[in-house]
Amino acid sequence: MASAPLEARRITTGLRLRLSRFAPISKVSWCRQARLADTDLLRYSAEMSPVLVPGCADALLFDLGRVVIDIDFQRVLAVWADQAGCAPADLAPRFVLDEVYLRHERGQLDDAAFFEALRDRLGIALTDAQLLEGWNAIFVGEMPGIAPLLARAARHLPLYALSNTNAPHVMHFSREFAAILGHFRSVFVSSEIGCRKPDPAAYDHVVATTGIAAARIVFFDDLAENIEAARAHGLIGVQVRSSDDVAKALDQLGL
Repeated sequence: MASAPLEARRITTGLRLRLSRFAPISKVSWCRQARLADTDLLRYSAEMSPVLVPGCADALLFDLGRVVIDIDFQRVLAVWADQAGCAPADLAPRFVLDEVYLRHERGQLDDAAFFEALRDRLGIALTDAQLLEGWNAIFVGEMPGIAPLLARAARHLPLYALSNTNAPHVMHFSREFAAILGHFRSVFVSSEIGCRKPDPAAYDHVVATTGIAAARIVFFDDLAENIEAARAHGLIGVQVRSSDDVAKALDQLGL
């Protein structure tokens, strides 16, 4: 049976060969095709199951959104649209994850400046309080089935969380989800540590603060790019689509 790296190389090579049959052979088109193939390879690589065995981990690190806490941005748009007297579909294309958004999540832009930029981009005359109400509507509840899994894992290993988020969301979920967040020894948030996943500095911060070697940390996240970055930095990455993936990993770890 082919090794995982060899199989991954075969897949991306095959994708590039298949793509080349349907496009002109030019430097520009080849680069575009290669990027598409690399995106598929990234997804394939992140979805590969890591080798987990009892005793291989000293800590578990969890993303929050879509791993511990369910989120839905459509809820945000629905609240803003209702307040502004328009349709959510009118606002959706105007909201982008631009540098203003990223700076806010890194704690480099305060809430007032962020909301002012939001008003300008969305073209709606809402107050900061109204924008905040919609902003916090993103939280749906705990991810189904995750609470007992965290309780089970916490009996054996220290749990930590690492989340790309912002100050208003931190204030909101710290209050609304205090019970489930109580399983974590520390919650590292981008707006406080000054960097976001998949920036290597985010993983460095966790390793340095906890004093636990990267190779002894199992990291759970729903996004492929965050898993790949964590693996490249030495952590053991598990991509999460549902709590079943967490349960399977805990079983493999003997927890």
